[in-house]
Amino acid sequence: MQKETEIKLRVSRETLIALREHPLLKKRNKSGWERLELFNQYFDTPERELAHAKVALRLRRDGEAIIQTLKTRGQSIAGLSERNEYNWDLPKAKLDLKKLDGECWPEQLADLDKKTIKPVFTTDFVREKAEIAWGRGKSKVVIEAALDLGKVIAGKQEEEICELELELREGEPSALLELAAELAEKLALMPCDISKAERGYRLFDASSYSLKLPAPEITAEMSLDEAFSSIAWYLLGSSQRLAEQYRFNGHWSLLQEWVQMLAELRALAGSLGQAAPRSTTHDLRAALDALLEDWRTVVQAGQEDDDVRAAAHEQFIEELQDPRWGQFSLNTSRWLMARSWTIERNNRGNRQGAAMVESWVARFLADEASAVNLARYQQQPEDLAEQLPRIERIQVWLHHARTALDLPELDRLYGELNKLEQLAHLDITDEVLEGRMQQTITVLQSRSWKVLLKM
Repeated sequence: MQKETEIKLRVSRETLIALREHPLLKKRNKSGWERLELFNQYFDTPERELAHAKVALRLRRDGEAIIQTLKTRGQSIAGLSERNEYNWDLPKAKLDLKKLDGECWPEQLADLDKKTIKPVFTTDFVREKAEIAWGRGKSKVVIEAALDLGKVIAGKQEEEICELELELREGEPSALLELAAELAEKLALMPCDISKAERGYRLFDASSYSLKLPAPEITAEMSLDEAFSSIAWYLLGSSQRLAEQYRFNGHWSLLQEWVQMLAELRALAGSLGQAAPRSTTHDLRAALDALLEDWRTVVQAGQEDDDVRAAAHEQFIEELQDPRWGQFSLNTSRWLMARSWTIERNNRGNRQGAAMVESWVARFLADEASAVNLARYQQQPEDLAEQLPRIERIQVWLHHARTALDLPELDRLYGELNKLEQLAHLDITDEVLEGRMQQTITVLQSRSWKVLLKM
């Protein structure tokens, strides 16, 4: 068994060509490019039981070699994935079911009748690979770079494979992100943690690709730093998965959710006070502001305009052909992995970062609720939009840390604040102003809000 640590980056055919000649890869290329034709047959049961267990089983023909591979459930965070991988050399292109036993075989599949495993789809592609190596501080980094071009074929359906895959052979995982971010400075590289196997299953069932990662479990005893990191990784990873699926099928609701994830990440980045000095979050906030300025406008316009919705998918494809999304995704991943918000803070900031999230969030919500001063907007509903940043900061913590808080009717408060936030985004009309006044009253009368104002 070996552990596979890699990052996949979706690219265009033009970018694939440019990567082969990229000066950075040329400088660090220690082996030259080797061209391979890889033919892969994937297997599963008719009920897709292996897929449900997050297991991928394939036979690969690589020249004269036949390799049986089993990849088991791993973890993927914002495009950087780790999985256990088992490989067996076989004398012929026939699945050896006897190999699927012992520690490699998931316990949840112990009762599976392996004789029901059949071919389901193929992924055939040309791979150009090279060993990329360099010195990083006192350590050495070795990464296998693979340029893959081909197709996933499932029955009568197919999807193009066009990607850069970077797999760590030696060194720290952060080196993968470092190399990818350097390549993304001028090239459109889209972090994309959907495997070739997942693409095959998606051709059978478009909903089989899980859009959201497991929600972070925020406990009362967790430190603020750990809670912030968990929530931020979740929002970034989910935004990348939503971007991939919206690119694939163009469903309008996915674009709405994508914008919501970015808005929550922006609110989170601006909420930590001295635990994250503004200088450490400046680049992240600026990148998010630029994305939201463009795409919030599209989503808001599309609520009432079918033509805007129809045009949005092509506009999003153009976004992905620009380096901006890849740069943001990779730089934010590096920022989170390095815990860069902690670097420049003072002793008070360190104490805040180490504080239990239950006490910090309760105090934060109380301060923000008091500063919003909602009672004023019963009389001046036309000015409510000026409080949107505060409302969004309150919302992101209510959404993701509610299990760590001891406040009454939190779910109700979160829902009512959502309605108020939506009204604050709308253009002003008599109906909207009346709605803002009434919703302000509803929030002010909620038990949780009253408790926060008394803290």
